[in-house]
Amino acid sequence: MTASRPVAPLAERMRPRMLDEVLGQDHLLGENGPLRIALESGRIPSMVFWGPPGVGKTTLARLVATHTDAQFITLSAVMAGVKDIRESMAKAQMALAAKPPQRTVLFIDEIHRFNKSQQDALLPFVEDGTVVLIGATTENPSFELNGALLSRLRVFVLRPLDEAAIRALLVRALTDTERGLGESAEAIPASWLDRIPEAADGDARRALILLETAVELSRAAGEKNDALLEKLIGRGLRRFDKQGENFYDQISALHKSVRGSDPDAALYWFARMLDGGVDPVYVARRVVRMSIEDIGLADPRAQRLCLDAWDTYERLGSPEGELAIATAIVYLAVAPKSNAVYRAYSAARAAVEQHGSLEVPLPIRNAPTKLMQELGYGKNYRYDHDEAGAHAAGQQFLPDALVGTEFYTPTQRGLEIRIAEKLAQLRQTNRRSS
Repeated sequence: MTASRPVAPLAERMRPRMLDEVLGQDHLLGENGPLRIALESGRIPSMVFWGPPGVGKTTLARLVATHTDAQFITLSAVMAGVKDIRESMAKAQMALAAKPPQRTVLFIDEIHRFNKSQQDALLPFVEDGTVVLIGATTENPSFELNGALLSRLRVFVLRPLDEAAIRALLVRALTDTERGLGESAEAIPASWLDRIPEAADGDARRALILLETAVELSRAAGEKNDALLEKLIGRGLRRFDKQGENFYDQISALHKSVRGSDPDAALYWFARMLDGGVDPVYVARRVVRMSIEDIGLADPRAQRLCLDAWDTYERLGSPEGELAIATAIVYLAVAPKSNAVYRAYSAARAAVEQHGSLEVPLPIRNAPTKLMQELGYGKNYRYDHDEAGAHAAGQQFLPDALVGTEFYTPTQRGLEIRIAEKLAQLRQTNRRSS
């Protein structure tokens, strides 16, 4: 008679039972890791674990409770409300009043989903030590948690597991006869130990699900080969959240790669964002912004090319239109760079804020009525096209308080080299005439 197989999924069965079994978080749990030091000292702060899925946030919370011999209460922010928080606090207070008293670790998964009032409900109990609060989140806590709660929590950043750590986890799960699959390390093709970590993309849970499913399918089929695994993996999914931290990190990486004149990195981040499901129109819009902010008048063709790429994508769609955006990205990366207009515009706005409503000089005011003409509006204005070189040298256009101010300083790159020469000539002529 065949022994009954465990019901829980492999990923659940293989959760580490002690700190030394945790893989991939040596920066927290190594010899001088801050979390290990806190645990060994017995001074456990309330904290939040921030990291992508499948890196051990829930497991670490359970281990903290075990290590401190604390009562462990878990809530999911998706399902729980203020009532659940109050009930949990009542249990924590009873545990503290017992003899001997027992501490409580309150673990809240996806804590970023709590609204402000729910987060505020936690404050007094965290403040007075009724509970050690441990939150888990895939989102940046500085954006998702209110300041009052965040100031009472220590943030620990959990990293995606590297392929070596996932490979070690797979071997452990494969050969463990108590909780794992009870196979020998040679029971699967050696190539699986490379391919599964690659496809897992830093997610231990995904790796264990792939392993368990592949082994079960191979047992049913009576064969273990790469084709079976590839069929199971299908199209790999990289970490990306269209509204979250990864999204903004990757668009930042794309923009900075263009600014840094690295077309290879720029193309890589563009491909990563498309792979994650970003709307190419969003990238096209940002690419136009890059052409204005970082190339500017060093190469005025860049903006037109980016607008054409956007228009091309709108006409062709995916995937053909994506190549037009890629072309624009490469062009921007190799184009001469200038943020001179960007800086000049920022300086002009700052001058407006600083100086308020300065008067328009009388000679350049509009004078459509006789009264305005009698008041001096437009008096002594010189029409530039009637002057030598179509330039009325020395004529004042800035308000009196800003005369002589130069917001725009062209770079010595691209077309701005010639613009700088022309502007220097015009400014020198103006100074002489004044």
